[in-house]
Amino acid sequence: MPWDMNGIVGSHDILMLVLDTLRYDVAEREHRAARTPNFAALLPSGWEKRHTPGSFTYAAHQAFFAGFLPTPADPSADNTRLFAAKFAGSETTGNRTKTFETDNWVTGLADEGYHTICIGGVGFFNQQTAVSRVLPGLFHEAHWSAEMGVTNRHSTELQFAKAAERLAALDPDQKSLLFINVSALHQPNYFYCRDQGPDDLESHAAALRYVDSQLPLLTAALQQRQRPVFCLILSDHGTAYGEEGWTGHRLAHPSVWTVPYGETVLTPAKEAA
Repeated sequence: MPWDMNGIVGSHDILMLVLDTLRYDVAEREHRAARTPNFAALLPSGWEKRHTPGSFTYAAHQAFFAGFLPTPADPSADNTRLFAAKFAGSETTGNRTKTFETDNWVTGLADEGYHTICIGGVGFFNQQTAVSRVLPGLFHEAHWSAEMGVTNRHSTELQFAKAAERLAALDPDQKSLLFINVSALHQPNYFYCRDQGPDDLESHAAALRYVDSQLPLLTAALQQRQRPVFCLILSDHGTAYGEEGWTGHRLAHPSVWTVPYGETVLTPAKEAA
């Protein structure tokens, strides 16, 4: 773990960008083919191959917010956690781990002066039912609309525009945690490359290219802040498109549990210039 999160927290804004349902193989293939240049600018070495703790959105995010982010697919790699809710006997909490007394690091950051913002995407963030209020309920403010959801092919630009609006509304001295659950990769995604379904690996990749095309809107908004931004960019789970007879997620298959992951720091625009 190269980052000392005890130094990051308090000195940096934090972004957690979850590309819901993005498969590792698709993300890495698009990176190698230079078809996602904006993600490549943030992660020039490409995506790290990791294993998710959950096979669908709700389970994965509950684990994420407790500090259990996807773990390296290489068994010899360092799997020390960035964040942790204090837990006796944890073997993956180290000296560089930021540990909280709370049961999740979102409210832990809030206790340390961060303003926390959730931009929802898939249904578990729509706040329309008790279960879909659990995850967004961790944040100071949570935003979702049907237009930001999985059925709108322009969802990402609306999500990033809302994120930019909310960041701009903050006092410049206010530390922020911005969480975005990007809905575009989730089914249905056929409309990113054809008029009718079914969804497939081709449309999944086209959805990723669409998200990439919108990324400068988000990065520009983040870089208008006065402090650097620690960025977590990852998928919560993948999805199967007929491999070995499997379709969808909430199942145990390599296409589901293998996810792309990246960490980076964005510097403020005035420093980057």
